[in-house]
Amino acid sequence: MIGLIAGNRRFPFLFARAAKDQGYKVVAAGVWGDTSPLLAAFADDFRYFYVGQMKKMISYFKDKGVTQVIMAGQVDPDHLFDPRLALDEEFASLEEALKDRKADTIFSAVAGKLGEHGMALLDSTFLLKKYLAPQGTLTRRGPTLLELADMEFGFTIAKLMGAIDVGQTVVVKDKAIVAIEAMEGTDNAIARGGAIARNGAVVVKTAKPAQDNRFDVPVVGPQTIRTMARVKAACLSIEAGKTLLIDRDAAVGLADRNNICIVAA
Repeated sequence: MIGLIAGNRRFPFLFARAAKDQGYKVVAAGVWGDTSPLLAAFADDFRYFYVGQMKKMISYFKDKGVTQVIMAGQVDPDHLFDPRLALDEEFASLEEALKDRKADTIFSAVAGKLGEHGMALLDSTFLLKKYLAPQGTLTRRGPTLLELADMEFGFTIAKLMGAIDVGQTVVVKDKAIVAIEAMEGTDNAIARGGAIARNGAVVVKTAKPAQDNRFDVPVVGPQTIRTMARVKAACLSIEAGKTLLIDRDAAVGLADRNNICIVAA
C-alpha cells in the first residue's frame, strides 16, 4: 500500500495507474483546487485536503495503514500566500521551523514530518522509470548550431539556479537569459521569457545538481510544448534519464507540428 500526495496535472495519474498495475493499493490525498477528482477512479481510496491540513492528512494515511508515501504533481504556489490559508498545528510547527520557503526546504520538512509518524517518503519515479526521457533528439528536427549553443549556455545557468533551489528552467535567446523559473512554475516562465524573446527562444530544464527524487522531479509534457508553441519558442532541452516526459508520443507529435525540437542530453 502506498500513500499518494497528489497535485495537479498528469503525474499523479501516471503513478496511480503504474502502482495499480504492479499490485499496490493506492491511498490518495488530493489538494483542493489542484487535484482532479478523476483521480478517484485510479485509487483505492481518495480524499481531499486543504493546503495546511497536514494533521488530517497524516491521520488519514495512518487510518489506512500507509507506511510509504510519494509526492506527484505540482501544487499552486498561490496557496502559500493566500490570506485565507489556515494551518493546523502540525503544519504550523513545520512552518515555524523553516529557515526559508524554498521548495527543497519545504519538501524536506514535510518528509521529516511524515517520518516522525512512521511514513517513509519514496522516490517518486520508482515505478515510472519508463517515462524518463531517453538520450538523443526526440523530434524530427534537430537543433541548429545557434540553438545548440543556447542549450549549452542555458544548461550551465539552469544547473547554477538549481544548486541554490531557485528553479529548474531557464529561457535563453542568443545567449541572453530572458527568464529564470522561480515559484511561478515552468509554463509561466516559458510564457514570460517567450514574450520577451518574441520568437526562437530555447527552453532548458534540468534536474538540480543534488536532485532529491522524492520531490520536485523535472517533468515536461504536452502542456509544456503547447506553452512553447504559443510564444513561438524553438527548442526544449532536458536531461536524459532525469526528466519525466509525460505522454511522450503526444508531446513529440505536437512539437513536430510546431517545428519545435526536443533534445535530451
